[in-house]
Amino acid sequence: MKMIKQKIGVLMVLGLLLLGSFSSLIDLQPTQAASTDPTLTAIKKRGYMVLGVSADYPPYEFHKTINGEDKIVGFDIALARQIAKDIGVELHIKEMGFDSLLGSLKTGKADMIVSAMTPTPERKKEVAFSDSYLTVGQSVIVRKDDVDKYQSVMDFKGDKVGVQKQTTQETVAKDEMAGAQIVSLEKVTDLILNLQQKKFAGVVVEEPVAAAYVQSNSALALSKVKFTNSDYDCAVAVSKDAPAYLAAVNKTIRRVKKNGQFAEWRKEANAQMLTKQNFFQGYGSYFLKGTGITIILTIIGVFFGSLLGTLLALMKRAKNKIAKAIAIVYIQYFRGTPLLVQVFMIYFGTQILHLNVSAFASAAIALSLNSGAYVSEVIRSGIESVAQGQSEAARSLGLSQKQTMRLVVLPQAIKTILPALGNEFISLLKESAIVSVIGVGELMFQTSVVQGSSFKPFLPLVITSLIYFVLTLLLSLLLKYFEKKLHAKDSLNKANG
Repeated sequence: MKMIKQKIGVLMVLGLLLLGSFSSLIDLQPTQAASTDPTLTAIKKRGYMVLGVSADYPPYEFHKTINGEDKIVGFDIALARQIAKDIGVELHIKEMGFDSLLGSLKTGKADMIVSAMTPTPERKKEVAFSDSYLTVGQSVIVRKDDVDKYQSVMDFKGDKVGVQKQTTQETVAKDEMAGAQIVSLEKVTDLILNLQQKKFAGVVVEEPVAAAYVQSNSALALSKVKFTNSDYDCAVAVSKDAPAYLAAVNKTIRRVKKNGQFAEWRKEANAQMLTKQNFFQGYGSYFLKGTGITIILTIIGVFFGSLLGTLLALMKRAKNKIAKAIAIVYIQYFRGTPLLVQVFMIYFGTQILHLNVSAFASAAIALSLNSGAYVSEVIRSGIESVAQGQSEAARSLGLSQKQTMRLVVLPQAIKTILPALGNEFISLLKESAIVSVIGVGELMFQTSVVQGSSFKPFLPLVITSLIYFVLTLLLSLLLKYFEKKLHAKDSLNKANG
């Protein structure tokens, strides 16, 4: 009996040991599973992390010229750099419009978003959010002369109130400012400009941003309006399938909040934001850089658009029904859809196909494809304007169909279509401004950067308009020069005739 009891005791001990081991395995499994994930592994492998940001929102994120160098600063940026440092990688910043940020994260163009983003229920369905790193309220900026007029949400009844598109402020304003006409725009600088021009009665923005604009512009003031549910959290957004990555982000957030480092970053951002500097010394390089990129994009679009347009024009005139059908469908599609849609489709669509095409390359491709559709119709009309007898005469002299087109028809067509072609090139120069939505640093993008950093919404627009005017004028003069050259050559040929 004693022997049996001993055996039972041994079995019970063994059972408890096995149960403990099994429990330990269960407890350890989540930790092991959370130690890495595909997103974190890919980031560590490549050695850098891509931050998606709309850097026109001081003091969260904004551009500043420091020691002659353009830098993106702000306490959001400081937090992102610390997260990257803790993970052991570098931080690469990718700029774009605020309403493009979630799309960039979902398609893999960005690894993380730190842009004063609130984790709303709708956004939580699409991406994962970290712990809150900041809780802020909402304020209403009004013109200083109107500060006594607007003291409650009901005072805005019948007036226009500006908010940034797809933001918490948009939700708050629509929920609580009954009777007001809520107008959503993409950029805060555009909202402030409308307010200054008396097109809006007020603008709803987060408290730190509102304070920044009021401090930098004596014509603006904070309204005494108080919202019922205005306090919202700001959090870091990452991909939904990245639990280990999210855990690393949360670890950094908890530490910098606890040790006071985040509070120091806020103070530093406020100091940088309010630093005064000469406008042209501080921001002249932005306009030069933007102008250069605009010119390069236009040249690329014109060159490849002309080649593609010529090919499409010949395909549309071809006897081969398949080639003709392809040309017709292509031309109708690219002429029948907005360039903005085409830019987004190429930029995000290539990522879905696992092709990591840069914003600049996507913009160049979109402009070339779009231009090709319009140029093709210009060239086709020019070809058809050449008398049929010219082709017949060339063929009778023994030239092939290709030689006739290249040596006889196209040279004459170019002289006819040059003015229309020039108008298309000028249009392309101006339409290149659309690509700023995906973060290409062309002229309009740099203008919005200067607007946000300088707190001067109107002056940068005036400068940009003058730059576009000069560029289009130079292009027009260049086209006229070539037209005169061609006419002079024709006159000389006739005289020698």
